[in-house]
Amino acid sequence: MRKIADIYKKYKIMPSLQRHMLRVASAAAMICEYFDEPINKESIIIACLVHDMGNIIKSKLEYFPEFNEPEGIDYWRKVQNEYLEKYGTDEHKATIQIIKELNFSEDIINIVDKVDFSFACENCDENNFANKIINYADWRVDPYEIVSYDERMDEAEKRYKNRKDNDFRIKERLKLIACGKEIEKQIFSHLKIKPEDINNESIKPYMEKLKDFEV
Repeated sequence: MRKIADIYKKYKIMPSLQRHMLRVASAAAMICEYFDEPINKESIIIACLVHDMGNIIKSKLEYFPEFNEPEGIDYWRKVQNEYLEKYGTDEHKATIQIIKELNFSEDIINIVDKVDFSFACENCDENNFANKIINYADWRVDPYEIVSYDERMDEAEKRYKNRKDNDFRIKERLKLIACGKEIEKQIFSHLKIKPEDINNESIKPYMEKLKDFEV
C-alpha cells in the first residue's frame, strides 16, 4: 500500500493541484457516505485522488503566480517540460498513463477516463453514479475552494472566455451546463443532505483523513 502523499511527491504534483484533488475526493467521499444505494466508495475516492495527475501539462503557470511558491515558476516550468517530454501534450492521456503506471484497477481507469465536462450529457443519460459523482465533485471545486455548481460554472466561463473557439462553443457549453445541473439533481435525489451542505467546513474532516489515504 502507498500513501497518496507519497504518490504526489513521486510525481512532483503541485501543492495547489494536490489540494484540488483532495477537495474533490472529500466532496465525493461525503456524497458516498450519505448515498442511499450501494456504491464503490473506495474506487470513487481513489479515482478522485488521481484524476488530474497530468494536469501540469496544460497549466498556465503565470495565471495563478501564488501557486508556484515556494519553489518558484522556473522549478514548475522544468517539471512541466519533464511531463511534456515523457507523456506528450494531452494532459488526460498523461493522467491515464500515470494511473496505469501505478497499477490501479481497470475500474478506476474507466472512471477517470470519463472525468471531463464534455461528458456531462453522456454521464447524465447513463446510470453510472460513480461517473456522475466524481464529475460533480470536480465541478464543485474552483482553484481555491469548494463552491456551488453555479459559481463554478461562472468561474470557468470567466477563465476560458478568451479561448479562440469560445464563440463556437457557447451553445454546446450551455447544454453541458444544463446536463451538469441535472446530474446534481440526480445525485441529491439519493441523499438526505443538500448541495449547500457540501462546503469548505464540512469537508475538512474528510480532507484530513484523505491526506494519509493508502491506495
